[in-house]
Amino acid sequence: MASCFHASAADLIPPGPSQAVYRDDCTQCFDSIDDESGLNVCLHCFNGGCSGDRDHALLHYKRFGHSLALNIRRTPKKIQRDEPPPKISKLAIAAETEEDRYDIATSVVCYECSQHDVDKSIGNLPVVIEGIMTAMTFAKREEIKAWEQEFVPCEHTLCLVQQESEQAASKDSSHCTECDLSENLWLCLECGNTACGRSQFGGSRGNSHGLTHADSTSHAVAVKLGSITAEGSADVYCYKCNEERVDPELATHLAHWGIYLAGREKTEKSLMEMQVEHNLLWEFSMKTEDGRELTPVFGPGFTGLANLGNSCYLSSVVQCIFSVAGFCERYYQPSEEPPLCQAPAQDLETQLRKLADGILSGRYSRPDSRLLSSPDAEAAHQKGLAPTMFKYLVGQGHEEFATMRQQDAFEFLLHLFKLISLSKHSGGRNPVQQFRFLVEQRLQCLHCKKVRYRVDEQDNISVAVPARRTTTSDETGSQYESITLSECLDIFTSGEVVELTCPACASQGGFMKRSTFKTLPYELAVNARRFELVNWVPTKLDIPVLVDDKPLDFSSYMAAEHDASEELLPEVEESTAFEPNPQLLDQLLSMGFPAVRCEKALHATGNSDPEAAMNWLFAHMEDSDIDEPVALGQQSGGSEGAEHDVTKIAQLGDMGIEAPRARQALAATDGDVNRALDWVFSHPDEPVDEEGAGTSDDTQAHDGQVGLVSLPARYELRSIVCHKGTSVHAGHYVAFVRKTLPGQSHLSWVMFNDEKVVQSEDIEAMKRTAYLYFFKRV
Repeated sequence: MASCFHASAADLIPPGPSQAVYRDDCTQCFDSIDDESGLNVCLHCFNGGCSGDRDHALLHYKRFGHSLALNIRRTPKKIQRDEPPPKISKLAIAAETEEDRYDIATSVVCYECSQHDVDKSIGNLPVVIEGIMTAMTFAKREEIKAWEQEFVPCEHTLCLVQQESEQAASKDSSHCTECDLSENLWLCLECGNTACGRSQFGGSRGNSHGLTHADSTSHAVAVKLGSITAEGSADVYCYKCNEERVDPELATHLAHWGIYLAGREKTEKSLMEMQVEHNLLWEFSMKTEDGRELTPVFGPGFTGLANLGNSCYLSSVVQCIFSVAGFCERYYQPSEEPPLCQAPAQDLETQLRKLADGILSGRYSRPDSRLLSSPDAEAAHQKGLAPTMFKYLVGQGHEEFATMRQQDAFEFLLHLFKLISLSKHSGGRNPVQQFRFLVEQRLQCLHCKKVRYRVDEQDNISVAVPARRTTTSDETGSQYESITLSECLDIFTSGEVVELTCPACASQGGFMKRSTFKTLPYELAVNARRFELVNWVPTKLDIPVLVDDKPLDFSSYMAAEHDASEELLPEVEESTAFEPNPQLLDQLLSMGFPAVRCEKALHATGNSDPEAAMNWLFAHMEDSDIDEPVALGQQSGGSEGAEHDVTKIAQLGDMGIEAPRARQALAATDGDVNRALDWVFSHPDEPVDEEGAGTSDDTQAHDGQVGLVSLPARYELRSIVCHKGTSVHAGHYVAFVRKTLPGQSHLSWVMFNDEKVVQSEDIEAMKRTAYLYFFKRV
């Protein structure tokens, strides 16, 4: 062993309990400790760097001067089984450790001294090495943190006041007080009423009588009777918070109603258990109709992503967007060094480049050696890349995406597009820009016929799929007529009546509202909404949507030229008061939507239909002004808007952007500072229009800047995200992408089912049930 004076440095200290240790894979590529050359973990900052041909560990030393690293190499142990395994008598989880499954070799490297086998007994090295090897890895720590349901008490559980319990013994808690259900029962901790809960995805039935009781009495806290254990754990729900909560005094509160923990047995699954179990039930077939295994595909662009626990929503979206040329060109930079940053695992640019390299390079697209040696495997699939750092980075600080719960793939797409658009692009083009286009909304008073136009910039559309039930003779349940995607687009661009008071003639007869495309994007993302309210739970419907592989012409959906003879509505300086229907507002609030969003949805949909309002909410979740109070007809052209513009121009000025450029960027992005900043970076060569930069006319500000106006506008389907399950928050997502297979010249459909990548042979059925469609302009 070599001697090295750097190893005696006094500043070498083991990682603290809150420090991240990256000893699973490289922070800048997917090379890992399982590779032949192993992984080098910096002994100064605990960054993980590969030591193979890319040698990101050496790059880390060159950039930051951290000379010492711990090389870790892991190889699976060869286990010989001379006897058949013992018969399993009960279900158990063995506490198998890493040492039980792998042989691990370590050595200390000093880049400064060019030594690769430094004596590990020098100075503080023994305690530092032990600290690294015993520390919880970044991936494991974040996984545990995400799985922990952050259930906390609330003011309603902490300040719970219970009514007199004189008649507690006479109360019947064996079935719901409003129906005959004897399962999924919830006990109101305030009055002792027993009522059924909401129908759970894949779980117990329910008629929402517990919710009805809470609404009628304003009682907040209830406990699921079948989930109570002798240890004092149970599902506790607060209807006022609309969240699962913790009751620190649950035992006392239950005893008040004659329910004691001693000897109590859990008889029903918890809400989390039902969701995890239900998600495991949904699986896309990996076989053909005649029972053959679908053919695995390997090579550049055919790399699967391992499921990190309910992460199929992320994998499916990522596979689709990295099949888009703009994303590939922007983030796949094999000849360039990774971005310079102190914490690569916390840098979005680095992690997107890491993901692009992992998926597109083909370096990791090979059969899993463990499956090759298994006699039970009919087809050897990939091990799959674990996008751990990417998942936890994009979920950081987000109430839902930071958890391990199943999420909505469409919501994740919008969230990811927003993060990318707000990130620094350092001269590179924002790939989301290829998805952006302009939608023109036309409002016309039904009485005086005066009109108003508004232009909004979007990067997706969400279309409603009409539900037309058919009668079935075999009583297999509801079935639905097939709908073409063209019909969904017809509905999206058709007129609808909204209840507004006209600022010109004061008529309350309403307005005709119609949305059409003012420009169209290079890449178009379409969300097909198939939802219906069942017991006030948004439930997905199996409505077939027909879409052809042949290009779809969007020319008929383009906005027409404005009629020069039509009269414009006057601007309104003060907003008109809007009173939402209180019953409908309560219904939307009970689904978990914020109050401001509920009011906006009711206002936008006529204040009369909760289902229409719910669909509006799903379609406008990522609007920049979704959380701003309702203001009817309020314009931004007044003095107050001008004052806001001055403030925003000053904010951009603090970032080094000159006033004319700032005005131009704000005009192009509806006054959104974050988007304006991104616009400046993504339009470096855009000439500054001194006269038009400060205009408040949306139409003038947007013309020629976002999207395309040339015709014909034909779009070809290139990828889809499909979902199985009764709700977007439960079930399983996969992606289907049209790609050129190795050795072929034509496009074929490939299925990405987490780590499994196979050639698809039944794409027509999948297209009919797709949740997201990605089109490319041709």
